[in-house]
Amino acid sequence: MPDEPLCPDKDYLLNVLKDLIAFKTVAPPGSHYNEIIDYLISVFKSMGFRTEKIVMPQEIFEAKCQDSRLTGDRVNLRASLDSGAKETLVIYTHVDVVPAGDDWSTDPFRMVLKDGRAYGRGTSDSKGAVAGLIAALRALLKDSKSKYNLSILLTTDEEVGGYSGLCFFADQGLIKGDYMLCMDGFCDDLVIGSNGIVTWEVTVHGKSAHSGSSFLGINALEKSLPVMEALMTLKKAIQSRRSTLRASSALEAIGIENLMPILNITMINAGIKENIVPDRCVLRGDRRVIPEETMDAAMAEIEKALGPLDVDMDLKFFPGYPPMRMNPDHHWIGEVQRAIEQITGSAPKLSGAQGSLDQAYATDKTGIPTCVYGVGRQMESNIHAGDENVRIDDLVNFAKFLLALMGS
Repeated sequence: MPDEPLCPDKDYLLNVLKDLIAFKTVAPPGSHYNEIIDYLISVFKSMGFRTEKIVMPQEIFEAKCQDSRLTGDRVNLRASLDSGAKETLVIYTHVDVVPAGDDWSTDPFRMVLKDGRAYGRGTSDSKGAVAGLIAALRALLKDSKSKYNLSILLTTDEEVGGYSGLCFFADQGLIKGDYMLCMDGFCDDLVIGSNGIVTWEVTVHGKSAHSGSSFLGINALEKSLPVMEALMTLKKAIQSRRSTLRASSALEAIGIENLMPILNITMINAGIKENIVPDRCVLRGDRRVIPEETMDAAMAEIEKALGPLDVDMDLKFFPGYPPMRMNPDHHWIGEVQRAIEQITGSAPKLSGAQGSLDQAYATDKTGIPTCVYGVGRQMESNIHAGDENVRIDDLVNFAKFLLALMGS
């Protein structure tokens, strides 16, 4: 009689997720990083992993992370297990979460089970995947071993979109392996690419004056209007383009068939009082860069659009994660597809992510073949919104997928 397939303990998985959700690892500012990494160290040590608590040095943090909202140590975990295998699998996700906001029907940091779903900040992005991984490893290592040596990377600051713990690991040569699975994704498809991101900032300069004699000043807010008009004209041109990489199933269902580049104006800050002409107006936004584009070309395009304007302004760019695209015919992609099909009964669609991933930075630096698969669903998990949730069945199936991928 063949051996029964390994199965994760659902109750254990949900208890681990409950613990993880309770850590308010909100970024910004980056709180409770030490506490959650200490918890995870104890869990991985109990399964025989060698663990390293890795704190980004302050001088690197100050040089790379120019975000005044971030405070405290940037704490990360690398856990390693030598199975005596020829190849090493690197598994990654992040443990920080976005701020909860107010639009919740439950306590965002207390996991609630309701109607077959788990609710709480991070259930789908990305603590649910961490809980699924831990449950899978516990089931696998109890009486067996992984067919790969394992390097588990659980890092922080991904949600602030800058220099995350994974980027730091990549630059320090701490990511070593033959294949990589990023769990910071959704379970609708197997993601093999993503958009890059550049944040931009325009500061328009004016001259303050009493609003009753506004002709004596220069209204920076009003002067920003041609800047916005030029950006909106550019936006139309940019967003008429398409990547050859397919969009996710969820976006395809609403008519978006391929990844698209994006230009956004998302913030404006000007003025201190109604009767004072503002002498400064700051516009901020981002540019999402498809794999066929380069980060440099995306920035140059914005410079070219704003260059002819008769406006006193400064333009700054803050390049983030680059775009990513894997060869769909790579044997690693096929192996992950087969493991998913073994659990779900159908091979997943290969697609790209409209968002941006720090995984792309690591892939660019290391060249390790990578794909992205997680636990949430794009159109129903409320990622980054109120009542974030994940299907309990998807959590269990994700752990089963990992068992199929790692099991010998």
